[in-house]
Formats: sequence, C-alpha cells, structure tokens
Amino acid sequence: MTFKELNIIEPILKAIMEKGYTVPTPIQEKAIPVALTKRDVLGCAQTGTGKTAAFAIPIIQLLSQHPLPGKKRPVRALILTPTRELAIQIDECFQDYGKHTLIRQGLIFGGVNQNPQVEKLKKGVDVLIATPGRLLDLISQGFVKLDAIEHFVLDEADRMLDMGFIHDIKRILPKLPMKKQTLFFSATMPSAIATLSKSILHNPLRIDIAPESSVVETIDQYVYHVEKEAKRTLLVSLIQQTESESILVFSRTKHGADRIARILCRAGIGSESIHGNKSQTARQRALENFKSGKTRVMIATDIAARGLDIQELPMVINYDLPDVPETYVHRIGRTGRAGKTGTALTFCSQDEMSQLQAIQKKTGVTIPVGG
Repeated sequence: MTFKELNIIEPILKAIMEKGYTVPTPIQEKAIPVALTKRDVLGCAQTGTGKTAAFAIPIIQLLSQHPLPGKKRPVRALILTPTRELAIQIDECFQDYGKHTLIRQGLIFGGVNQNPQVEKLKKGVDVLIATPGRLLDLISQGFVKLDAIEHFVLDEADRMLDMGFIHDIKRILPKLPMKKQTLFFSATMPSAIATLSKSILHNPLRIDIAPESSVVETIDQYVYHVEKEAKRTLLVSLIQQTESESILVFSRTKHGADRIARILCRAGIGSESIHGNKSQTARQRALENFKSGKTRVMIATDIAARGLDIQELPMVINYDLPDVPETYVHRIGRTGRAGKTGTALTFCSQDEMSQLQAIQKKTGVTIPVGG
C-alpha cells in the first residue's frame, strides 16, 4: 500500500514525498484511514513506529478541508504530550506535513519564558501542541480556550502516568467539548491507563503494533558475561576501543544513569545522563549536545529515551538488562535504522541470565558472546 491509497490529499502527499517516504508504516496504514472518518482510535505502539504521522496527517487533512475564516482562529486540535522533547518533535512533524497547507500550529511547554508562546497564541493557531503543566497555566491566565476543540490527541499516556501527569490530564479533560475525536496512544496499557482510555474514548478502533523482532536481525549483537562490579571497567574499555562517534547507553535506574555518566567523565569520555528527575531544559540540552556530537555518550533510562529522535546512531549498549524482552528490542532498534549498520552490546551478570534467556526466546536469536 502507498500513501496515495490512504486517500491523503495532494498538499500533504507532496510533503510526504519530499521527505522521501513512499509507503506507510503499519500503524499509519491502520490508523490514518480510520482517523480520517473522525472515529476514535486507541493505539498501542512504541516510539519509532511512525505514530506521530499517524495522527498528524489526518488532523492536518481534516482541518484543511474545513478551514475557518479570519486570522484569529480558535484552537481546533490539541496534542497533549508529556515532555518538551516530544512536544518539539511533534511540532516539527506538523510543520513538515502541513507546510503546503494553511494550517498553523503553536507549541507550549514549561521551563521557558511564556511570552513568545502567548504571542503566537494571540495570532491564532489551528493545532496546539502542549505539555500538561504549561497548558493549565495558560488556561488559568485566560490565554488558551479549548471550547472549539474538534480533535484531541493524548500521546505517550503511560509515560504521563510515570511522570505524575494523570491528575493534570483529569483537570484538562472537562475543559474539552463533549463532541470531539479522541486519538489515544500508549506504548503499554497498565490498569490506570486502560481505565483512563475507557473513560474518554467512544467506540474506538484499537490498533496494536508489537515491536518488530525482525529489527534485531539487521543489528550486530554481542553479549558480555560480566559481574556487576566489573561492568564499569568493561564499559570504559569498550568505549575507548570503539570508533563509534555516538553511543547510547541504557541504565535500569535514574541513579545508575548518573553514576555511569560520572564514571565515564572521570575516564575522559564526554558523557551526560538523561532521565525523569532532570528538568526539561537539562534534558533538551543533553539531547542537543548528543545530536551535535559535543557529547559522545548519552546514558538514558527507558522512560527518558522514549521519543528521542536520533538519526544514524551506530551503537547501543545495555549496561543493565531490561525485565521485558520487548524493551530490549525497542532499545537496540534505535541503531541500524534506514539501512544503516548498527551494533548492540549487552552486559549480563549472573543474576540477569533469566532476562537474557527471555530476550533470546522472544527474538529467536542466540546472541553471540563478545570477545
């Protein structure tokens, strides 16, 4: 199937082609035609499956087919997302796909001066991409009204729960019109998120996109059997030996990520950690430093790494093994993208053997031992 067969209008189709895309991802193929009918959607999909375009494209199309006159138009679509980084990436996606339309979007998040954001809102936007805290602030100040919303997207719902935003979301929901389309996306479906989805969705189409196990076949994987105390020495040694310019290291905990960053910095390796305890400004700065090459190694927790858009990442290192095999697939899938080669190294201590066996069973691959 091609994007054209999804009945996408010419201006958006032109923008898609300019980005070099020819066929939709599975979630785009399933979600876009349904979303274009204004039906609610419940999408279970990891970051990296193309879900941002799965809701951005139909929203741009539906709004552009029924434009409102005048410059000071009301907000007609609200995209709620947990972090500044994700909000920025969604904003860029709307810019890319809507550049040949008259759709205007605004972006609001905390941790920065609100005045430039307010000025843009005053000029009128069709689509508002927001984090919960700043949105509630601007609503209370009278700068944002949600009574004209036609499309509502709740993105990364499970991460909203992890970051303590569910209370904020429950404050925002009553401010939305009863009649609207809701597109609800979550990588996992814990009971609190399942309950929330049932309370706000009306007869949704559920779309489940499992992480692709096949992705691991395009990546060179190696496991190092090493006791916990020796992991730090092995990590420093491997990074010093490799020629990879950018390396993403996964830690199970926030404190572990900070500790690994300190170890690498002491060894003269430029490193920064990124996790939920850091401010949005600090996380964004760390990401920009990593993307630009200023920082060679970034250490992240799984929650913080979700939504990171990092192109041409040559190496991923699992300092700690995840408890869920799908998380391993998602972690290493950040390398070896778009036909590029990638390497994934995994440290496995004796008490992590059960996780390693579960991963190998899930992927159908016996991971060779590193030398």
